[in-house]
Amino acid sequence: MANPHIPTPHITAKEGDFARTVLMPGDPLRSKFIAETYLENPVLVNNTRGVQGYTGTYRGKRVSVMASGMGMPSIGIYSYELFNFYGVENIIRVGTAGGIGDNVHVRDVVMGMSAYTNSNFGRQFFDGNVAPCCSFKLLDAAVSAARAMGIEPNVGALYSSDVFYDEAGGAGKLKKLGVLAVEMEAAALYLNAARAGKNALAICTISDHIFTGEALPAEARQTSFTQMMEIALAIA
Repeated sequence: MANPHIPTPHITAKEGDFARTVLMPGDPLRSKFIAETYLENPVLVNNTRGVQGYTGTYRGKRVSVMASGMGMPSIGIYSYELFNFYGVENIIRVGTAGGIGDNVHVRDVVMGMSAYTNSNFGRQFFDGNVAPCCSFKLLDAAVSAARAMGIEPNVGALYSSDVFYDEAGGAGKLKKLGVLAVEMEAAALYLNAARAGKNALAICTISDHIFTGEALPAEARQTSFTQMMEIALAIA
């Protein structure tokens, strides 16, 4: 029997179009880059609202990549539909983050073991404080894959913020708690995965540092960003 939820208002792919593992960058153009650079025979399975999703193979494994858009409301919609309607088991976010910790520098790869947040996204699950955490299975595999590539990842807490221009100065407060970096999606992704009984992990590249002023030059970004993509593909 066909799934009555497919297609959704946001994804027009057919049932079975997505692999069990989906890499999820924020930017649709980065989704296209990953598909064209790494996947064999990539097929465009979704382009609704310009949010490009592809499925192909990587070293013999069927893998998908689709953009999440920007922020927790956006990744909340796409990850929910992939987990609950399209049978996706694993979503690996590959995106950029702003460094917070003193031990984090531009070009570093950061893996979010947990995600602090100022969002109310989790209130739908529990009327109190929730603790968004990644899948240990994916995290363990990603750390091993990174080390096999000669990359020592920074593993710890991320800060998923609802605001980019933060008047409240949340990053400064969380730095004292050892939070590594700030981004805008991981907490919602982790909560949706937990509710669906699925797996999620955020692997980010530090593009700039909130406190030191370090920033990655535009011409260096593409080379640096491929490390997180290759780690994610290795565990897909």
